[in-house]
Amino acid sequence: MFTDVRRYTLAILLFFFTCSPGCLCQVADSFSRFSQPVQLDSFVISNGFDVNAFIARVRADTTFYKAFKSMRLIPYTAKNKILVFGKNGDTAASMAGNTRQQIINGCRTTVADQEQVTGDFYKRNHDYNYYTAKLFAWLFFAAEPQCNESDIVAGSLDVKGEGQMAKSEYQLKQLIFNPGSRVSGVPFMGSRESIFDPEEAKKYDFKIDRENFGGFSCYAFRIMPKPGYEHKVIYNELTTWFRVSDYTIVARDYSLSYHTLVYDFDVNMKVRTSQIGKKLYPTFISYDGNWHIFSQKRERVKFNISINY
Repeated sequence: MFTDVRRYTLAILLFFFTCSPGCLCQVADSFSRFSQPVQLDSFVISNGFDVNAFIARVRADTTFYKAFKSMRLIPYTAKNKILVFGKNGDTAASMAGNTRQQIINGCRTTVADQEQVTGDFYKRNHDYNYYTAKLFAWLFFAAEPQCNESDIVAGSLDVKGEGQMAKSEYQLKQLIFNPGSRVSGVPFMGSRESIFDPEEAKKYDFKIDRENFGGFSCYAFRIMPKPGYEHKVIYNELTTWFRVSDYTIVARDYSLSYHTLVYDFDVNMKVRTSQIGKKLYPTFISYDGNWHIFSQKRERVKFNISINY
């Protein structure tokens, strides 16, 4: 059971994905009329905004997921920095470096051009000493050539695979690229991740504003717990900026936390994207997480990644 808990918890804590398949099946959500009140600013109201059509579009969005799939098909360089903190807030270990994704004969590999390590980031055999770093590397780096990948989205969230990492990957895909969907096999969670379902939606406030972000006119869609429900939900905040012109996601902020007797986590994440040519790509990702699982040591980790194409 604790192995399953660890897989699920780490799936939430990290927000990269690979294109190898997952191994669970998503429980179908109802896309019926959204019954909860949504606060709109005056600009949105004056333009005859259709709230239900917007919510349905949010739930069916694939542009964010496609951006991450597309980045696996072109060369890029990245600056990576990972900090691991001890009990007193001191830096117990770290890794900072530059990596480069190269594409040769349709296959991608990751090359480390520079790396500086402190503390016990690695074990003596050069394996990762922290599970967060291990999963991060498994999801983000390609030490061996990865071939036959594409940025086709249709059906890619529902295909099946095997292994612990594949299971973690599937669950994180649903939580990050399809937030609000139900995910089966989650211990001690019930249906709390299903924030658009009536029983969960009533615990949140929903708001849509028109504002500029990254040089684009956007709809900012914010979801936050109602007073009194702060410790009864998973999402402390979920904010997504949709470009008005085509509903492309230009940024998303996540704040998640949950506590049980078996595990707990408190995580903040930010993802920024940019359009290069005709495609969207992630350009900045940050993570700040504190998690603990019974029988495992607590991990407090921060990392930032800046990507240039």
